[in-house]
Amino acid sequence: MYELLITGPEAAQQQRRELPEGEVIRLGRAPRNGWQVPWDLLISREHCELQLAGTSLLVKRLEAARNPIYFQEVDSREFTISAGQSFRIGQTIFQLVTMELSDGQSGSRIEEQSFAPEMLKRFRFHNAEQRLEILTKLPDAIARTRNDEELANEAIKILLKAMPHATAAACVQYGPNPKVEDKPLMMRWDTQSEEVGRFAPSRRLMTSAINRGEGVLHIWQDTEDSNPAFTVSGNLDWAFCLPFRSEESKGWAVYVAGTFGAPGATSISENDIKGDLRFTELVCDFIASIRAVRTLEKHQAGMAQFFSPAVIEAVRKANSDKVLEPRETDITVLFCDVRGFSKKAEAAQENLKVLLDRVSSALGVMTAGILKYDGVIADFQGDAALGFWGWPSAPEDGPLSACRSALSIQDAFWRATTDENSPLAGFKVGIGVAHGRAIAGKIGTTEQIKVGAFGPVVNMGSRLEGLTKQLRTSILIDEFTGEFLRKHPNPAEMRCRKLGKFRPVGMQTGMMLYELLPPVEVDGRVTDDHIRIYEEAVDSLIEGEWQRSMELLNKLPVDDRTKDFLLIYIATNNYEPPSGWDGIIQMTSK
Repeated sequence: MYELLITGPEAAQQQRRELPEGEVIRLGRAPRNGWQVPWDLLISREHCELQLAGTSLLVKRLEAARNPIYFQEVDSREFTISAGQSFRIGQTIFQLVTMELSDGQSGSRIEEQSFAPEMLKRFRFHNAEQRLEILTKLPDAIARTRNDEELANEAIKILLKAMPHATAAACVQYGPNPKVEDKPLMMRWDTQSEEVGRFAPSRRLMTSAINRGEGVLHIWQDTEDSNPAFTVSGNLDWAFCLPFRSEESKGWAVYVAGTFGAPGATSISENDIKGDLRFTELVCDFIASIRAVRTLEKHQAGMAQFFSPAVIEAVRKANSDKVLEPRETDITVLFCDVRGFSKKAEAAQENLKVLLDRVSSALGVMTAGILKYDGVIADFQGDAALGFWGWPSAPEDGPLSACRSALSIQDAFWRATTDENSPLAGFKVGIGVAHGRAIAGKIGTTEQIKVGAFGPVVNMGSRLEGLTKQLRTSILIDEFTGEFLRKHPNPAEMRCRKLGKFRPVGMQTGMMLYELLPPVEVDGRVTDDHIRIYEEAVDSLIEGEWQRSMELLNKLPVDDRTKDFLLIYIATNNYEPPSGWDGIIQMTSK
């Protein structure tokens, strides 16, 4: 295992980067993709490329690099270095170092002690005041970290600063139930002695501590002499490993190693090491807590893509498994689809990426509209989105939140039509809103689970969205939702008008459908008087008075295209109700 040790002119300017075999890595002050070394202005934004091949590192200076790379203090454009060698850019040194793993044997006898968590609590801290002062700097150091690797680096620095007699330390991450021959998924290490040589942490010690779930101390002793001067690795006499105990950091551990000191020099005892174990446990718990919080934040960020803050809060307050368990409940679904997507996809065959970006923007608007009113994202289907309300808790305002969401999405698409530079320009939207009984929660197989809703009401929402094309409207709502709005009128927020009784394809019964409209101040195309005239025409149609229905429909503005469906339906049936007319229009296509 090889790493690049990067050292700037100041003490805090240091990085360790693991070099993956064969991968080309771009290095610079601010590369688009690669390793950043931000502190040295003599390093260009993209300065050189690195590639590890076996035991050698190939370094190539890029044409865009303004300043030279010095290898053995000679300006070099392309060269190869081996372990221990280095090169310089500006005031920054780059050294190739090795990181090996030992099995902890080497012909020596090992004294092993293990320490359960309750046993560690009985050990006393040493130099408590000094170490407390060091710990006070840990939050600021951790706040600067962006990922697990940087977090591990900071933990190592803290440990070595608090334990000046320790020679080296490492923070490792293994997979579940690691074996001695397994390689760690991540390892960050550092030393504070140039005499350590090759630092080779004991794989047996690390995997043993992780699998046991407790601290393990190894003291290596020479088989020919009881004096523990013999070292198995890097002139080290002892090492201990402590695993992280939190579930989020399972497989993580800290490894610390050092010497007992030469005769006549300052030495440490096993009691000192046990005090170090106690302090290291404290640091491990602190880092594990930070990782737990970050994991929770990451999960919440992932949930925020599908759940509103209100839903996340409900899950946080209660038992999440119980809350997410699928159950039968009343929900309101919203099915939203981009109009004319198929034609645009066919026309954009030569530039599908642009079309995909536009559709992604459209789905983003739909998602924002659903989450804004505390809905749950159930699914994306190509250029369509499905959201629902009523789970995990019933909304206080019934289907109103879904209606608000539908109007919000419609308004965003309307406004985009006036901006030719908008990614939504040229797109229209159809929305269906339906209310009914369904099963909502975690739905899926043992292999794959998602949060969704299952039941006829979901299909009804999709059917209503499809009917918006035939009825030439943007938002269709079912009978329950329409009647709910009639019982709780708020024309300053939304309006609805009755469109007629319809029996969608595949359904046995007919239902009254309504069009959801914004306030007249937003859409003056349809006034309250227009709504009254339209609904009188619908009543006349249902009652079989088709002549009067046509007269009323013709009073409506020409640009009110929703009335065209009824006029065409009347004309198709020769202006007279068919035999057995029951007031229900049978739809012949979805």
